[in-house]
Amino acid sequence: MVSLLALFIGVVSGLRAMTAPAVVAWAASLGWLNLNGTWLAFLGSQWAVLILTIFAFLELVTDKLPTTPSRKIPQQFGARLLTGAVAGAAIGTPYGYWIAGLVSGILGAVIGTYGGAAARAKLAEKLGKDTPAALVEDAVAIIAAIVIALLLPGAPVV
Repeated sequence: MVSLLALFIGVVSGLRAMTAPAVVAWAASLGWLNLNGTWLAFLGSQWAVLILTIFAFLELVTDKLPTTPSRKIPQQFGARLLTGAVAGAAIGTPYGYWIAGLVSGILGAVIGTYGGAAARAKLAEKLGKDTPAALVEDAVAIIAAIVIALLLPGAPVV
C-alpha cells in the first residue's frame, strides 16, 4: 500500500512538480506522516510547508504562461523526478521503505510527466485551448495529492 501511495504521489509530481512535496510537507506537519528523526524531518517544519506551498501556488500560475517550457525538457523533467523521489521517499520512510518509496516516486513522476503531457494535449485539442486543459490538470493533481495524503496510515479517518 505504501509503495502504491508513493507511486501515485510521483504521478502528481509529474503533473505539477511542487504540489506533491507541498502536500507531503503538510501531511508531515499535521502529524499524518511521521518523519521525526529521519533525513526528511525538515519536510514537517513550518518553513518547509510555507516555502513548498508558495512554490506550488507559483507553479499553478506559471504553468499557464506561454513562455513556460515543456515539462519534458531536461530541467523540468529532472525537477519532477527529484520532487517525485523526495515525496515518494517521505511516504515510505516511516514504514522502513524509503528506498522503495523513492523508486516508486520516480517511476510515478515519469508516468505523470509523459501521461500528463499527452492527456493535456489531447484535452486541449478537444477544448480548442490549452488553459482549460491546464486547469483540469491542476484540479486532478491537487485532488489526487489530497486523497493520497488522506489515505496515509497516519491520516485521520474521514
